[in-house]
Amino acid sequence: MKAAFILTSAAFLLFISLLHLYWAAGGKWGLEVAIPRTPSDSEHLFRPGKGATVAVAILILGAGYLLLAKSGFVPPLLPQQFLQWGCILCAAVFFIRAVGDFRYVGFFKRVRQTRFARIDTRLYSPLCVWLGLAFVLALTA
Repeated sequence: MKAAFILTSAAFLLFISLLHLYWAAGGKWGLEVAIPRTPSDSEHLFRPGKGATVAVAILILGAGYLLLAKSGFVPPLLPQQFLQWGCILCAAVFFIRAVGDFRYVGFFKRVRQTRFARIDTRLYSPLCVWLGLAFVLALTA
């Protein structure tokens, strides 16, 4: 059960990383609901550039590596202490993202009527809890 949870989480992270690379290359699928929007749902709050999108893809891929390495599914290329702290940081980041900024993202957002907000409540925030739990589980390995 633990192995399936970790491997599924790593697959999610790989998919999300590849999706960011797709967007950086000019892909449009899913992009309209990937960035928070103004309360009127008329425009995005920000427009990340290609460099930032690639950087996010690399960070997410790195998180997947940390998860797999700490859990023993891939050889650790980094010291165990780095893997330990990396997993603690990733768990914290995903849990904080699930809680949100209390305005546009997370379970406690106030702006709830946009397309992004609806998908955030149903998919993005629960996925962040799932991923946070995966990193906590990896820490108990």
